[in-house]
Amino acid sequence: MWDLHLLNVKTSDAESVGIFRIHHSLGDGTSLISLLLACTRQTADPDKVPTIPGNKKRVIHSSEHNFTKGLHRYVMRIWFFMKLFWNTIVDVLMFMATIMFLKDTTTPIKGRPGSVFNPRRLVYRIVSLDDMKLVKNALNMTVTDVALGVTQAGLSVYLNRRYGEGKKDRGATEKNNNLPKNIRLRSSILVNLRPSVGIQALADMMEKDTEAKWGNWVGFALLPFKIALRDDPLDYIREAKATIHRKKNSLEAFYTCYISELALKRFGIKALMINCQSYINKMTIVLSIDESVIPDPRQLLDDLVQSLKLIKDAVVERGLCHE
Repeated sequence: MWDLHLLNVKTSDAESVGIFRIHHSLGDGTSLISLLLACTRQTADPDKVPTIPGNKKRVIHSSEHNFTKGLHRYVMRIWFFMKLFWNTIVDVLMFMATIMFLKDTTTPIKGRPGSVFNPRRLVYRIVSLDDMKLVKNALNMTVTDVALGVTQAGLSVYLNRRYGEGKKDRGATEKNNNLPKNIRLRSSILVNLRPSVGIQALADMMEKDTEAKWGNWVGFALLPFKIALRDDPLDYIREAKATIHRKKNSLEAFYTCYISELALKRFGIKALMINCQSYINKMTIVLSIDESVIPDPRQLLDDLVQSLKLIKDAVVERGLCHE
């Protein structure tokens, strides 16, 4: 999982060179670098951990502190907290209602009672991360927005096909399709609420009788999918961006963190789990599925990949960016 190579190569800054090779599953780059630095001490003061230069604070000139700008910031801050408070109340109530009685629509991809014990199959497909970044930059959003939009599009196409099996096909357009109206389909996502640790925090964790704690602080959030076919492929992305922006303005995950054990028992492992993992210039889409519910997982992968292609082609054809 990891190894260390010490090279007897003298440089202008050191007597030798150490090279670490660490598997990504052990941690992210920032945390691992902080951990390694926390294991070292300053040459000038062996009791202190190394310091890293921080960003310089922007100097605010007095001209920026006029009454109009100050009042505008004050009003916007009040509006932000009001919106945050309202969204949090709504999301927490919806979360509690879901635990007690509010269920998702019964769809062809909804697991049956006891399906949590069924064997699962893993399938994956690798797509171009550059394609997702192209859409991201053209529409001024994040890769997460694009990934959610592609997922909504792929699921909508897949469900439209499943609903049409054994029936008269009504088409695959926004107005004519096989999808029922107002499908409620939500995903339970994990949110790590623990703030990023620095060098000093990691150094404190290695001391005995420290109050600093290891591990993650995990909360849950319910992410609704809008299942519907769109004639304009970019509508999937716009809807995804609005959904994620709404969730960012809520403290739902902080409150659900305290009822995580109950929530995990309630939601469990579903018939379909989707994971998107980026590395260098590739994005790997991994599906964990219950084959008794989703017998054709590769078809779902095809729908996801085709949805990304349609969205990218729409961006290029409209001249929103240059390849």
